[in-house]
Amino acid sequence: MNSKQKVKEYFNSIASSRIKWKKRNRFYHKCIEKYYSLIIPKKSKVLEIGCGTGELLNSTDPSYGAGIDFSTNMISIAKEKFPDLIFYVDDIEDLKLDEKFDYIILSDLLHILWDVQAALKNLRRLCYGHTRIIISNYNFMWEPILRFFEFIRLKQRSQNSNWLSHNDIFNLLELEGFQVVKNERKILFPKYLPVINFIFNKFIVNLPFFNYLGLVNFITARPIIYEKSDYSVSVIIPARNEKGNIENAIIRTPEFGKSQQFIFVEGNSQDGTYEEMKKVQKKYSGHDILVFKQSGKGKGNAVREGFEKATGDILMILDADLTTPPEDMPKFYEALANNRGEFINGCRLVYPMEKQAMRFLNLLGNKFFGWFFSYLLGQRLKDTLCGTKVLFKKDYLKIKENRSYFGNFDPFGDFDLLFGAAKLNMKISEIIVRYREREYGTTQISRFRHGWLLIKMSLFAAMKIKFK
Repeated sequence: MNSKQKVKEYFNSIASSRIKWKKRNRFYHKCIEKYYSLIIPKKSKVLEIGCGTGELLNSTDPSYGAGIDFSTNMISIAKEKFPDLIFYVDDIEDLKLDEKFDYIILSDLLHILWDVQAALKNLRRLCYGHTRIIISNYNFMWEPILRFFEFIRLKQRSQNSNWLSHNDIFNLLELEGFQVVKNERKILFPKYLPVINFIFNKFIVNLPFFNYLGLVNFITARPIIYEKSDYSVSVIIPARNEKGNIENAIIRTPEFGKSQQFIFVEGNSQDGTYEEMKKVQKKYSGHDILVFKQSGKGKGNAVREGFEKATGDILMILDADLTTPPEDMPKFYEALANNRGEFINGCRLVYPMEKQAMRFLNLLGNKFFGWFFSYLLGQRLKDTLCGTKVLFKKDYLKIKENRSYFGNFDPFGDFDLLFGAAKLNMKISEIIVRYREREYGTTQISRFRHGWLLIKMSLFAAMKIKFK
């Protein structure tokens, strides 16, 4: 009997005691179920590979849930416990299943596989372009502690393990055509002690440095699929007291994409901005230009109403002050069309700025929020407050559908979109732009009043994302 067959026999032999051990370590398994339920939206199409007796798959509340495991005994128990789910005896390293899923779970699995790279290679045929692979595995720094737990029978004994660091997993994913979206570590105290759990697992494990000590790595990855296509584009331009920039927004934006639609959203201006929009619409009648007044207040409201009227495949926000040059918009289009990311954000903090482009306190604030959001969302971001943001309309509709998770808390619209994209595990990429001094009008940002509001929104989001 070869080593792989011994592993299969071992899991068949422990199937009947698996539920007993899960009950003994109920707190740990409930934590894992909670984190997966935060990552995977309810009623998704979900596959769990190495599903065991099926509890984790069932906890995601899928519209269509399937589980595979190479242990026939595990699958028999899972079928009996969860008759509404579908279970197969199958081996990811020699996969027979040929079906695509929205989310694929590999929980506590990589450490027992004979050939991890072969398993990840086989995942490709189970993926749509939007599929997310969610991997949870033990932090290799915990190996001696977990071995001790096995020795004193606080944990079910396991076979010899592959102790993979998260960098090992990142490398294997990259080799097989996957891109890591984010990596998080959770659980510092895996046994139930009410106050200790609350302090260590809800707060301390999410703090810088302590996060490296978390017991479980949660890695979210996506398949990289290169399918070059041309897309129609809607450019949303919210404007308040920007009369002098309206025409330049049209004439300075290069032609790109299958077609272009310009949507001007006017926000209670005092300088004749709306009248200028109508004039430009008439003057450039060969362009697809839509003009309307927003029904509420604030840029966030203007952007959301513009998105509702947009007909393009791709949605773009171009701030009417034109401090982010319209000439750079093709870079954003190419990044999204070529699948370099799923949410493309502008970054103004690399190239030298013109002297009056951004005041010093604003610059410090932008750098702080860039650092804080990188920590908060688990993805590198340098400039969260750049107004230029680009995404597919189909992805915006998903953000809109899940907006109730955060609520209508953002009058600017930047955080609403960023948090929504991060919650859906979208890959966020940044395009470096040169930030210009505005040629007309004055900034409408109050450094202190709006800065305090941004801090409050950030803390609110931290409780909804990081410390949930």
